[in-house]
Amino acid sequence: MGSEIVYHEKSKANSNDGTRIDLSSETGSHGGETGSGVEADQKRVLRKMDLHILPFVSLLYLLSFLDRSNIGNARVAGMANDVNLKGLRYNVIAAVFFIPYALAEVPSNIALKLVRPSRWIPSIMVAWGIVMTLMSLCNTYEGLIVARIFLGLAEAGLFPGVTFYLSLWYRRRDVAGRIAIFFSAATIAGAFGGLLAYGIERMEGIGGLHGWQWIFCLEGIFTVLVALISYFYMYDYPETATFLTEAEKTLVINMLKEDSQGLATHYDRKFVWQAISDYKTYVQIGIYIGLLIPVYAIALFSPTIVQELGFTAAQAQLLTVPPFVAGFGIISDRRNLRGPFIIGGCVIALIGYLVLYTQTSPGAGYAGAILAAIGVFPTIAVDLAWAGSAAGGDVRKGVVIAMVIGIGNLGGICSSFIYITPPRFHIGHGTIMGWLGLSIILSFFAMWDYNRLNKEKEALCEREGIDSSRRHEFIDMGNESPLFRLALLN
Repeated sequence: MGSEIVYHEKSKANSNDGTRIDLSSETGSHGGETGSGVEADQKRVLRKMDLHILPFVSLLYLLSFLDRSNIGNARVAGMANDVNLKGLRYNVIAAVFFIPYALAEVPSNIALKLVRPSRWIPSIMVAWGIVMTLMSLCNTYEGLIVARIFLGLAEAGLFPGVTFYLSLWYRRRDVAGRIAIFFSAATIAGAFGGLLAYGIERMEGIGGLHGWQWIFCLEGIFTVLVALISYFYMYDYPETATFLTEAEKTLVINMLKEDSQGLATHYDRKFVWQAISDYKTYVQIGIYIGLLIPVYAIALFSPTIVQELGFTAAQAQLLTVPPFVAGFGIISDRRNLRGPFIIGGCVIALIGYLVLYTQTSPGAGYAGAILAAIGVFPTIAVDLAWAGSAAGGDVRKGVVIAMVIGIGNLGGICSSFIYITPPRFHIGHGTIMGWLGLSIILSFFAMWDYNRLNKEKEALCEREGIDSSRRHEFIDMGNESPLFRLALLN
């Protein structure tokens, strides 16, 4: 690691206090250390970064997922009757969120690269928090549709933005577990949302609002307050982080530079086109959409499904908690695998949906819902880490992540319209089993294809005598660089 740091765009980024920092320096400070000593330093710095970054971004995503999925809790809290949501009206309200949400994700990640994260992410949070708060004033079907459209537009940038943001702090080998921790906020939101809704709906009639309107109001206000704090407590990049010493900054930058295999970090439109034209991007989109449809179905309809099993509305709010908590436990106990972990999670979820499809007793159906959440929720973080690690260069990685999440989120429209045949919901459960099967097939294909490509590149490097000393020749090639290797398992 004795080469000079040339960190392009990020090394020019402004720090939180607006000061420009020149990070050009020699990176050989660890040259005399043993490998175990450097590794110990790396682990220590990673733990320090985890403590300063992960709790905060996890809180942001918890609020995001809570605000988009609380419509399910509001439905069983009386919204369906008060707003006359007959037929497919609730399904339409749930679905319209995903159209602007999907369309805005790629532009948002490009903006994140051009604008400081500590300004862009809090700003979109303020926007969706205001929309969520004002949604409490909606008392018509048409008003809820408009509010959900603007909520989708405002929320679009957070999940792909934070996923991309984490990839700018952590190496590919380190980011999977961090995304898993970050995404586990969704499972906490699912659990916490049921508990919170159960308590807030007791405010029925206060201030002339229904209990379900108070759910929107209080959760929206809290989001705005956290967003305002985020302007002051969110860090931009490792080289501008005030919690890192200069030696720690140099160590992190060296780790990232080595992991990037010398690929570009600056913005150029050709990197956007590289991401759009790569077939592997669409393989990952297929895997992701097959996983996300079940996730959104669980988030949007688990209170309704549990209620249709024979429980009261209040019991349904509380009984949606254990499935999400179980999913969080599996994520925390991850084995740091990608393809096999996704396939294994899908198989567990398939078993859960088979139980839901075939069994009639409330106990068995509830057990099936728990298995479905246990299986599918952990796979989302693993797949996003897989998609990001399969893209070379900062901009290409950001666009790939945004495309996978953006196009994948169109699956939320499917999730919104498949649970239409209570009490057994055969159409919904059957459809989700088909999507899980697609994710399994594409995961097997991706593992085979990535292994094939890696072997071809290894043969090319050996034949042409290409090694890391020639990285500068391939800086703009992204995945096509002969030195770039695709992640297969971990």
